[in-house]
Amino acid sequence: MDNQNTINEVRSKINIVDLVSEYVPLTKKGQYYWGICPFHNDKNPSMSVDEKRQTYTCWSCHNSGNVFNFYEQIENVSFREALAALADRVGVKVNSGKATKYVDKYAKYYEIYDLASKFYELMINTESGKKAREYLKKRGIDQDTIKEFGIGLSLDDKDRLIKYFKEKKVDINTLNDLGLANNNIDTFINRIIFPLDDRNGRIVGFSGRIYDDTNMAKYMNTKETPIFRKGSCLYHYNASKEHVRMKKYVIVMEGFMDVIRASTIGIKNTVALMGTALTEEQILLIKKLSSTVYLCLDGDTPGLTADLHNGELLEKAGLTVKVVNLSDDEDPDSYILKNGKEKFEALIEGALNYSDFRIERLRVGINFNSDVELSKYVNNVLKEIVNIDDEIRREIILKKLATETYLSYNTLEKKLLELAGKEKKVDTIEVKREDKRRNKYERASLEFLYYMLINERAIRIYDSKKLYFINSDLRALAGEISYYYHNYGNIVIADFYTYLNDKKELLTSFEEIINLNLNEEVSDETLSEYSKVISDYSVRQEIKRLEEDLKKEPDELEKAKIAERIRMLRIGGEANDWSKVHNWR
Repeated sequence: MDNQNTINEVRSKINIVDLVSEYVPLTKKGQYYWGICPFHNDKNPSMSVDEKRQTYTCWSCHNSGNVFNFYEQIENVSFREALAALADRVGVKVNSGKATKYVDKYAKYYEIYDLASKFYELMINTESGKKAREYLKKRGIDQDTIKEFGIGLSLDDKDRLIKYFKEKKVDINTLNDLGLANNNIDTFINRIIFPLDDRNGRIVGFSGRIYDDTNMAKYMNTKETPIFRKGSCLYHYNASKEHVRMKKYVIVMEGFMDVIRASTIGIKNTVALMGTALTEEQILLIKKLSSTVYLCLDGDTPGLTADLHNGELLEKAGLTVKVVNLSDDEDPDSYILKNGKEKFEALIEGALNYSDFRIERLRVGINFNSDVELSKYVNNVLKEIVNIDDEIRREIILKKLATETYLSYNTLEKKLLELAGKEKKVDTIEVKREDKRRNKYERASLEFLYYMLINERAIRIYDSKKLYFINSDLRALAGEISYYYHNYGNIVIADFYTYLNDKKELLTSFEEIINLNLNEEVSDETLSEYSKVISDYSVRQEIKRLEEDLKKEPDELEKAKIAERIRMLRIGGEANDWSKVHNWR
């Protein structure tokens, strides 16, 4: 373990609420902050963040810890990597030599892509890039936007990029592996280049777009490589974080040109799928940005179908979903160019709740003169209404449906109640916390350990009375608490989490204990009562063990020793000296 004082210093300089808020939107309720847990498919905010203790706990999947634990898991790094990254944030130098900065095995790949991006940016600003710049200007992309999004250009030479990297001693095979070259010629030829970055803002790929009358495919993307997988990235993700935080929602678009266009009118809380289908990894990324999502995909049939599918996936992931309804065959890029900023902002303002959008789509193509089609439509709408929690919205939609179909409101309401009953029987799963019934001794043990973590008087009682817990994990945990206190002078829950980092077997008991939610004030009388219960129970358990040994012991001399030990325990002699009891024999 690295120097604990240094680790504690790093931890103390980072507020866990600030760190978690970078990944999960938090809302304060009472003394805790609450948010959607990013470590499982959480639908309701089940993760609490305790600013006082500097810890977090998910009450559903039971993931918990301090700033280091959270960073380790959210960034999928080791403890030493988390320590190095967080130490760097707060300007604390880690000198141990063990906790040096994380060396990424793909660092060279990121460096190559960064150099390639700068090369393409340089090319678009040359005389050879004039035609591409004029094309972008006609599309409403000015020089400031080109710079903001790092837009570049690949020229019509087949080995311009390869020659550039050859001078930098980069092997051609590496370029082939990274998708920058294909069969030893440049992958991107005569295309406007849009860099694609990962969630940390590192360039990992490119998308190249034609800008002249060539017959080549309109777009060409980097192939999948060790650092680039299309389904694990969202365009503009890293750059959008601060804007999403301010707006409190994220707009999901289909392509990067939509994002760039929205940015030109000041709308920057946007990301793009670079396609239409959402992956599980992308959904997790979106959850880290915001709990509210506006889907703003293309207005054509594939786009509307994607809205339905993606909206369902996002809702299942516990997100609030709205749909920006574009005109037929429009995309955000073309809509903004044609209608301007104010109309697009009004479109966002008028976004439909996902359930309303689904109901609206159910109406499309229905022949209201057909009893069969009308019945199917009504039943499908009722199935949608069942899933709406807001009673007022349910009633409004039901009344609209009655007017639209000339059916009785009472008939529709009766059918809805029938459906609601079936849904409840089939789909409702009651989640209960595990009921752990504990005897008096077990409760006393856990509660005394709780106070050892927050009250030095409990530690002094433990030391002086040499309390012995029958459970080996609790016994080990008590010893660690005492050791930590005597070495570091006090105990901070968040720091003790890190101290136990390499003692995983004790973490389960520790986490259960700190979540007991007991009154933090405790009297000396109560602490003494706890210690008496623990001691008495331990004596009884030891007597029971010795009596079993007595039955099995064949040697008369050994039997006499056991009998004497039992007698001494019963009359209280040396009853609390558990070092002698435990080591005897």
